[in-house]
Amino acid sequence: MPEFDYVVIDGSGREKRGLLRADSAADAREALAKKKMFVVRIAEGRGSASGSGAPGEVRRSGRSLFQFERSRMSAKELTLFTRQLSTLAQVSPLEEALRTITRQSEKVHVRDIVGRVHSGVVEGRSLGEAMSMEPKSFPSLYRAMIAAGERSGSLPALTDRLAILLERQSAMRSKLMTALAYPTVLAAFAIIVVMSLMIFVVPLVVEQFDTLGQQLPLLTRIVMGLSNFLASWWWALLILLGALAFLGWRALRNESVRLRVDGALLRTPFLGRLLRDLHAARMARTLATMVESRLPVMEGLSLTVPTVHNRVLRAATADIVEAVRGGGSLSAAMRRSDVFPPLLVYLAASGESAGQLDLMLERAAEYLEREFDGFTAAALAMLEPLIIILMGGIVAIIILSILLPIMQLQNLTGAGV
Repeated sequence: MPEFDYVVIDGSGREKRGLLRADSAADAREALAKKKMFVVRIAEGRGSASGSGAPGEVRRSGRSLFQFERSRMSAKELTLFTRQLSTLAQVSPLEEALRTITRQSEKVHVRDIVGRVHSGVVEGRSLGEAMSMEPKSFPSLYRAMIAAGERSGSLPALTDRLAILLERQSAMRSKLMTALAYPTVLAAFAIIVVMSLMIFVVPLVVEQFDTLGQQLPLLTRIVMGLSNFLASWWWALLILLGALAFLGWRALRNESVRLRVDGALLRTPFLGRLLRDLHAARMARTLATMVESRLPVMEGLSLTVPTVHNRVLRAATADIVEAVRGGGSLSAAMRRSDVFPPLLVYLAASGESAGQLDLMLERAAEYLEREFDGFTAAALAMLEPLIIILMGGIVAIIILSILLPIMQLQNLTGAGV
């Protein structure tokens, strides 16, 4: 169904612009007239094909054949949209703010998504209802917080808090990716160097000693065996690794297997603490924003459960929801789950007793985020030299396997003289 850009004058004499889906321009004009709007201009929008075409005719998009239309906003794009909405909603009406964001968006799919939300608002829907038409771009928790802001009449303030929440979550994701990317790249480079030495360098050097008629040292024979295996069967090794990766992916789709794997990850000395603190900081930050926005804690917790990827932590969060629904306190439910940091439990209890739960959760999130920063920095500082030392040890073994036959040849030459 094509989209139509329109300019209308409403009953109060104000000019309004937006996008409307309709089968034809006449249908769009009739729909606007039913809302008692005077149509100034209506034309096919950016998302429509140019030209009128006959009914039933297949309309061709103006996109390139090799361009793929994205149907959702990324986390980074959603964060930027929320910050723009927060800024503009403080100085202009919501409809005007959405129209401005639509015009300023550089990416076509973002412009289309925001344009459809803007059309929904113009048609009389609330912002939360308009966003529900784009569930892939606006998660249920996000929409619930927007709806809470609309009900309380504090949408500009809530979008500002929501933008801060998304920006901090984005910063946490960036730090995690940075912490994992550097050692991953370093380890991959080390593997490539070692494989290149074993496949291309070692055979050329060591084969020079085959004509000596002497038994080569044990270390040299072992390295040569590994080198010959890698040179001959590297393709089989890649197939085996691919098959193992596929079987692992299939196994992780089983909930019982995934639960055991996620539990093992949480028990891992370093990675387990990292995952636990990340989840705890995100949950504390989200709950603090919801409590500050007057959104019911139980509703917010229920919407948070599907966003948790670790199955053990997800089950613990679901248990907290049931405990709070049964009349229990948030801190007591966290304590019984035995997966959250003690500091978070203590501050949540203090906030509940003092009536300042949002403030205490905010402080807990800030502390956990600082702990995360310090932990990842320390882990990265230790991991880098460990990878370098391991790579240096393997290279030293390869070089030693080459030097040992040379030393043996020198000894034989000296004895012959």
